[in-house]
Amino acid sequence: MSFDVEVKMSPLVFSIGKKAPLACFVILLFSATRLEAAPPGRRGDVGATGRFWHITDLHLDPSYHLAPDPTKVCFSSKGEPASDAGPFGAFPCDSPYRLIQSVFLHMDHLVQPEDFFIWTGDSPPHVPVDELSTEMVIQVMSNMTQTIRQHFPNITVYPAVGNHDYWPQDQMPTSTNDIYKAAARLWKPWLQTDALQTLREGGFYSQLVYPGLRVVSVNSILYYGPNEATANISDPAGQFEWLEDTLKRAEQRMEKVFIISHVPIGFLPFARNTTAIRKADNERLVDIFRAHSSVIAGQFYGHTHRDSIMVLLDQKAVTPFKDVYRPYSNNPAVRLYLYDTDDFGILDIWQYYLNLTEANLKQRADWKLEYTMTDTFGVTDLRPASLLQLALSLWLPPTSTFDTYYSHFIVSYNNQLLCRAECKVSQLCSMLYLDQASYSICVTQQQQQKLLVSNPSSNKPL
Repeated sequence: MSFDVEVKMSPLVFSIGKKAPLACFVILLFSATRLEAAPPGRRGDVGATGRFWHITDLHLDPSYHLAPDPTKVCFSSKGEPASDAGPFGAFPCDSPYRLIQSVFLHMDHLVQPEDFFIWTGDSPPHVPVDELSTEMVIQVMSNMTQTIRQHFPNITVYPAVGNHDYWPQDQMPTSTNDIYKAAARLWKPWLQTDALQTLREGGFYSQLVYPGLRVVSVNSILYYGPNEATANISDPAGQFEWLEDTLKRAEQRMEKVFIISHVPIGFLPFARNTTAIRKADNERLVDIFRAHSSVIAGQFYGHTHRDSIMVLLDQKAVTPFKDVYRPYSNNPAVRLYLYDTDDFGILDIWQYYLNLTEANLKQRADWKLEYTMTDTFGVTDLRPASLLQLALSLWLPPTSTFDTYYSHFIVSYNNQLLCRAECKVSQLCSMLYLDQASYSICVTQQQQQKLLVSNPSSNKPL
């Protein structure tokens, strides 16, 4: 597993494997060198700055150990040789506990009393179905929950369920079950009674962070393609109706909303014409988010183990969100978000990463600041207008800005890897066009021109 601290840019990613990196935006490991300190948060003053950390895709693999046979290092490699195995993990494997524990130990010195965490799912490893059970999944979720509480007893965490947080994986049902009930029991110290009730019933909830800011945790596994339990249901667990009602009430109360979920909406940036959730459900979610874009201050996802941005275009608003995906491996990363406590717009991202190969060779984890987003891309903040400006600039020559973006997409795994032609079309079309019609037009135009010369600036953001 790897840590993508979104370091995806928004979650903490622990999974290092090609198939399953952790995604924790703000998790750091032991460091022998001094890390650049993240800016302090302030709340209550006009123009004050708030902070939150994003953890995701921890994918703990309890079987991880250093073995003479590289195919026996971890169950999660499914027989792929882990020739680069070391104390902090290996690229074909999910996360060893030492990697996860070291990140939290480092964060102990960085987290401030008024910070909060978002945790977007997937604690168990990527292993064959017969290697797990409902009881084992609950045990891993309990292990990760208790580890977080041990390190941060006074910090509120807002979790979301992932597709691996169920057994058999992906098959999350529409009603109360042992996993939902276990999640409600484990997360009771963080969540209020109303949130715990809908979590037990459908795996989703809403909760006020403090006056003016609400977290809405969406169970995107109900819409996930491999989930056969919900394949022919138009509104699984009634979540669409609940989500619209929740956003309407937030607007009436003059609240802003952070959407958190595991599987992102939109099209995958590394696979042509492929959505992460079922296409019909993607269209419906995009419509809901567009209709309530004035309320939604940001969306934060895990699952993909990559660092990317998307901008939801419409006639009235632009809603930014982050997600992670994969066709290459990625280094572990963790991320800290800064936001404006007046309008709750996202101001910046501080992303830290660990060079896993170097850490295993040195037998120590030297976490480093990979980048701050405003400095790296020359934007004033990460509000919708700024992110749209950044997204549009990536279409234009020269390619250096896009190359920098792509390097961070794979968390500085290999700066020699370049994304050109069809790869770049997939990246950029998925960044701006989240519904089927506009995405198809984008891809078709680029294929016809064979060059990235179209000017998407004619699209008017919401």
